[in-house]
Order: sequence, then C-alpha cells, then structure tokens
Amino acid sequence: MKIIKVILENMNKASQKNKALMIFKPVLNAMDEFFFGTDKVTSLPHIVDNMDIKRLMSLVIIALMPVTIASVYFWGLRVFLVIMVSYAFGGLIEVCFAVFRKKEIHEGFLVTGLIFPLILPPGVPLWVVAIGVMFGVIFGKEAFGGTGRNIFNPAIVGRVFLTIAFPNIMTMNWQMPFNKGLGGFIHFQNSVDAITTATPLALFKNQGIITSYSNLMLGQSAGCIGETFRVGIIAGGLFLIAMRIVDWRLPLAYLATVVIFPYLGNHLIHTQFALGGFQLLSGGLLLGAFFMATDPVTSPFTKPGRWIAGFLLGFLTVLIRGLSGYMEGVMFSILLVNAFTPLIDTMVLKARYKKK
Repeated sequence: MKIIKVILENMNKASQKNKALMIFKPVLNAMDEFFFGTDKVTSLPHIVDNMDIKRLMSLVIIALMPVTIASVYFWGLRVFLVIMVSYAFGGLIEVCFAVFRKKEIHEGFLVTGLIFPLILPPGVPLWVVAIGVMFGVIFGKEAFGGTGRNIFNPAIVGRVFLTIAFPNIMTMNWQMPFNKGLGGFIHFQNSVDAITTATPLALFKNQGIITSYSNLMLGQSAGCIGETFRVGIIAGGLFLIAMRIVDWRLPLAYLATVVIFPYLGNHLIHTQFALGGFQLLSGGLLLGAFFMATDPVTSPFTKPGRWIAGFLLGFLTVLIRGLSGYMEGVMFSILLVNAFTPLIDTMVLKARYKKK
C-alpha cells in the first residue's frame, strides 16, 4: 500500500506542474480516497468522523454480497462478466463527466454499477449491458448535475430504457437457474437449450400458475440476475436498516401495501390481482423495496413522506402488474414516485410548518 501511496503522490505532484495532466486530477483523487479513505471531516460541534459517501456506499455493497454470490451460483460465472461491463462502461461515463466538469468523481456509481446488472436477465448480451448502463448514468444522473442532484434512480432509468428499446431481449427467453452441486460456480452460463421457461409473474398472468413460495424464496425460479434469491435480499435489507443506512418506514409501507391492497382490490373492484404473499416474493419487489426505492437521493427525506412514498409504490406496483401489459411494475412505480418525491416532501413540510 505504501508503494501505491508514493505513486499517487508523485502523480499528483506531476499534475500540479503540468497543466495538461490537471484534467486527470479527479481520477487521481478518486483512487487515493478508494485506497486510503478521505481526510475530510466535519468541524465542531458535529461529531468528527470520516464517514463519507464512499463508506456509505461500501455498506450497501456489503449488503448486496449475498445476492451477488448467489447470482453466480444460479446463473454462472458469466455474471462476473456482466458486472465488469457495467462498471467499465458506466465508470467511463462518470470519469468523462468528472474530467469535463473539472470536479471530483463521486462514489455513488459503486452501487449503481452493481445494482444495474442485478436487475437484468441472465442471458442479456454484453453490448446491451453497456448501452443500458451508459444511458442510465447519462440521462438518469449526469444530465441533472451528477450524484446528489438526480431525481431518478440511474439503474432503473437504464433498465426501463432497455425494456422499451429491446423488448424481446429483456422480456423473453428466460433461463432456469442451476440448482445442483456447485451450480454456476463451475459453469460459465446455461446452454441455449435451457431457455424454455417463463418468470413466475408471467406464469401467473398467462396461465394462472402460482410458483411455490419456497422456490421463490430460495431462487429456484426464472428471473433477473439478482432478484431470485430473496432470502439474501431480505438479509441484506435488514442489514442496511440495522446500520441505519436505510429508513425502515419506506420499505415497510411498500411491502405492507403490496400485501394488503390485492385483497381489497379483489373484493372491492372484483379484479384478479395475485395474492399478497405471491406479490411480495415475485419479480424484483424485494430488491426494489430495500435497495432502489430507498435511494437517499431520490426518495423522500421527511419521515411522513417516506410513508406516503411507500404506500404509493405498493399501490402502483400492484396496479401495473395486474392491469397493464407489463409483468413487472416495480421499476415503473419507483420512477413515478421518484418524480413526485420533491412534491411529497414539500407538501409534508407545508403541512407541518404552516404559516400563522
């Protein structure tokens, strides 16, 4: 590590002397903070600590590790390649914008670059991964000014774009996961012959078949790379709540609404919504509730606002799943609520602090 420190110090000195190298200063600073942490702390009367966005994002990465490891087991070693492409092309966009704006590289992409591949189909072509992550970073974050200024979740922006632009690739030809022995740890990916199934949501909507809850919990069903091992998702979500990275109000309101609303809808408006338990354990709902809807930048910052956002997310998810042509309503519901987040917080503040 001392060698890395010396190299970075020498490169920083060289960049200060050579104006042509100054454009790479954000990259050098990002590397220094990645290896050695930040020296920026708050001053009194605040608690002095080097807790910054990198450490916060690191805890989210740790929470995603069970899901990521399980994804490799279920879908093969190709998952690593999908993640590498996501980080490479998304990170390239981050660096280009940082250099162009002459600003520091933000670590927010550490999470976006991992979540994005986890919400893609296992057999997605690598060029589609590259296009999707670049679109999400550019139009979901950088177009608004970068990390902290975006109103939409970049990973979901990229995923929705791919769903609309490449519907056949993103909604058809789902694989069944490996489920024996070492599974994907000794395989690159499933063969093309294995692509013969549908997701649990599609099976219910088209044939009325409900996948067993045990298979849904343990990842024995078709789905996106990181959404099927729901035991790991729940464990990671509870870890974030325990570490106070995520406020429990929003995911609780979201999940409770998804469980309760189908019962009310089926009785009051005589629809055929899937029952709450199946809604909860199918698709990307748990991954969205714990890791995407709770994004500190795009979710409400007021406590009542988080309750409201959670109720809206659950309501919209069930409606989109049951009444639209899209099987999965989580992505669209999160984007819609992201758009209304400033209004939700504003209404809460105005109601709480009324002018006398």
